[in-house]
Amino acid sequence: MAALTADVQTPVKIHLRTKIHLDGEEETFEMILFGNYYRKNNAVFLKYDEVQEEGTVHTLVKINEEEATIFRKGIIDMRMKFRLNEQRDGSHASEYGSLLLSTDTNKLAHHEYDDKCEGSINLGYDLYMQGTHAGRYDMEIQYREEIGNL
Repeated sequence: MAALTADVQTPVKIHLRTKIHLDGEEETFEMILFGNYYRKNNAVFLKYDEVQEEGTVHTLVKINEEEATIFRKGIIDMRMKFRLNEQRDGSHASEYGSLLLSTDTNKLAHHEYDDKCEGSINLGYDLYMQGTHAGRYDMEIQYREEIGNL
């Protein structure tokens, strides 16, 4: 029986940096994570886990030429969609309830080196929660094949 995901998953080291601009202030969050990279149907996927005090969040980032989607499952369930110059609806659910999210994307770029499993994803967007502006986000995800850690 064929697996639902791609046959070949490559271990990668992921550097995630998010800058949030809200009310004239800027906050930056950075994480180094280890996960997997694979390709399926002209899309690139990155899978990784974020371990937090409250529990683990399983994250899947999918990107193709036209759009990106971030799925998060675990202590929170979240879906965010990104398409350049468009507003897209998403959702966020936790033990505290559900929120309607929407993103208005002004930057969507994916750069990848042809000869190796290495690249970067850049997203710039305004985030709205329940229709209220929750900040302007600049997210950069850099990934590189993790060699020798098998």
